[in-house]
Amino acid sequence: MTSRRDFLKTATAGSAGLALAFSLPMGSRLARATTAITFEPNAFLRIGIDEMITVVVKHSEMGQGVFTSLPMIVAEELDASWSKIKFEMAPAGAAYNHSTFGAQITGGSTSISTAYEQMRNAGATARAMLVTAAASKWGVSTETCRTSEGFVFHDASAKKASYGSLAGAAGSLAVPEKVTLKDPANFKIIGKETPRLDSRAKTDGSAQFGLDVHLPGMLTAVVARPPVFGGSVKSLDSSKAEAFKGVHKVVRIKTGVAVVATDFWTAKTARDLLEIIWDDSNVEKTDSVALAKSYAELADKAGAVAKSVGDAEAVLKGTASQVEATYVFPFLAHAAMEPLNCVAQVKDGGCELWLGTQFQTGDMMAAAGILGITPDKVKINTTMLGGGFGRRANKDADFSAEAVMVAAAMTPTPVRTVWTREDDMRGGYYRPMYVHKVTAGVDAAGNPSAWHQRIVGQSIMSGTAFEAFMVKDGVDVTSVEGASDMPYTLPNLQVEYHLTNPNVPSLWWRSVGHTHTAFVAETMLDELCHLGGKDPLDQRLALLAEHPRHLAVLKLVAEKAKWHQPLAKKRGVRRGRGLAVHESFGSVVAQVAEVSLSNDGKVKVDRVVCAVHCGRLINPLTVEAQMQGAIVFGLSAALHGQINMKDGRVVESNFTDYPVLRMSQMPVVEVHLVASTDAPTGVGEPGTPPIAPAVCNAIFQATGKRVRTLPIDTSSLKA
Repeated sequence: MTSRRDFLKTATAGSAGLALAFSLPMGSRLARATTAITFEPNAFLRIGIDEMITVVVKHSEMGQGVFTSLPMIVAEELDASWSKIKFEMAPAGAAYNHSTFGAQITGGSTSISTAYEQMRNAGATARAMLVTAAASKWGVSTETCRTSEGFVFHDASAKKASYGSLAGAAGSLAVPEKVTLKDPANFKIIGKETPRLDSRAKTDGSAQFGLDVHLPGMLTAVVARPPVFGGSVKSLDSSKAEAFKGVHKVVRIKTGVAVVATDFWTAKTARDLLEIIWDDSNVEKTDSVALAKSYAELADKAGAVAKSVGDAEAVLKGTASQVEATYVFPFLAHAAMEPLNCVAQVKDGGCELWLGTQFQTGDMMAAAGILGITPDKVKINTTMLGGGFGRRANKDADFSAEAVMVAAAMTPTPVRTVWTREDDMRGGYYRPMYVHKVTAGVDAAGNPSAWHQRIVGQSIMSGTAFEAFMVKDGVDVTSVEGASDMPYTLPNLQVEYHLTNPNVPSLWWRSVGHTHTAFVAETMLDELCHLGGKDPLDQRLALLAEHPRHLAVLKLVAEKAKWHQPLAKKRGVRRGRGLAVHESFGSVVAQVAEVSLSNDGKVKVDRVVCAVHCGRLINPLTVEAQMQGAIVFGLSAALHGQINMKDGRVVESNFTDYPVLRMSQMPVVEVHLVASTDAPTGVGEPGTPPIAPAVCNAIFQATGKRVRTLPIDTSSLKA
């Protein structure tokens, strides 16, 4: 059977159709940002004689809609009929590398922003070749032909030909080096509300996620891992597990002990019979309470300077009207709905993986390193992802690497290695804990005069391939993003950072550093507004006068939320309205939250009004859905999310003690989009940062009490 990779190596002619592999130049903006990275061929298009058009998508689908939005861009420039468009997930390989990261990866809300011009060029190039093929067939000039809905027309002779009928002839032509793109004013598909192409498969159950993969003779493995990070096996008695019916083998691997059995429940039950004594004598046993205390102590000391404007310390010494606050943010789990899993098969000197991954290159390199083979001997089959949030773009390729280790011991039998929810919750990777200390003041006119901020926390980039250009002079840029680049006009600003290294695996988490910096920026600014006697909206508008995108979302959200109209009162509850605005991943999102609090302090978020500026809209339905999902994600963290460490072990285990938002807790969410002709920017993550500060600013309006530690402690909000 011919693989997709083999198929795409050649452009077939004749009855097979037209296959195009484009090596597209990187835009100057990306080139400036990544001068050391070579732009590889990364967009593929296949047109069959059956008139069906297949867009091969290089980015993983985890709910963000790339299986629809990227084909929309191609179809637009191709002048294709949307009814003829199909998608196909790309195989793993350098041809599909991310133009910025130099690896095949999905993250950073960059799928559209980095592929927009590439996919436009892909569609336009194919259209140009089809027109050339038709013009040659009819003996006319290409200038006299036009395209529409999957056909090439020559109006003067009343001739037309479908793309499928021209595919063979077009496939024999040389690929033009440069093509003309459409005037966006003529877009017919981009910007239109378009139902997702993968909705039916996800609805009827035919969509394939990692746990849906079933291979002949496949076994299932579950791994016992050290309860303290960095621990190891001191002694093992596996006799009871090995004697359990259905168990095929107990395997010692680098990360622990794997039980391989006929099915998951057998493997899991047998794993519980393992008698393991763990050695954690020489590893740090992290404690959340002690760690927060040590972070707070560090926050009192000068750190590495991330941003310095004016002289914040000197101004604050002479400012009577000021606020000093300490903020504490816990470790957070990704808690994706689909548990981690990977099917691996090692045979014939190679390895094949089936998994939902955000980081194909990392998985490929890890497998090759474990087996001592070259990366081209590793084949990755990417399924759909039941949630990612960064967890499935693991810098250590942890869950795929384990699967390869287990499969290597079972050659040539395919083995699915599955993590239980508890396995991931207690032995996974986390958004780091952070502590911020901020002192800020206002001048005689009530305007912010100085802001001094210290951030203490773990670097998610240290020890990774990104460290060389993401950690400079002791500052991890992902830990200070949203603080060191605050858009507010502040005459005196000092941001410092203390890089820590506790024994807890860390990883990027939806919206990365903005998860904590946005909260501090937007709640402290709210405090300064109150201190200076300013309306929170009016003050933001004044401080953002030179930032038109921020102004646009603020004005839109204020209008839709009726900011200047008092909230309707409800008997027996305290009500408040709060505002936050934040830029991340190139997009600006403003949110107004309306909350109600009972006398015992319970918080109910009633309504969230959201306005987003993300440049040119590809599919408005996707943008709306992503804002809604990001708000749910952020609310779950604000109201409930925390991972606690005690004696080196994670306390939480599952959704029972690490809850996510229930349907009954879901507020009404209204999403409003700013129309723009700017280049498209990210939407997967930017909706998360503003929601917690908007809610907590609303809590202050309702109660007069400030929230500075997440998740929200409702006991402190009692009437």
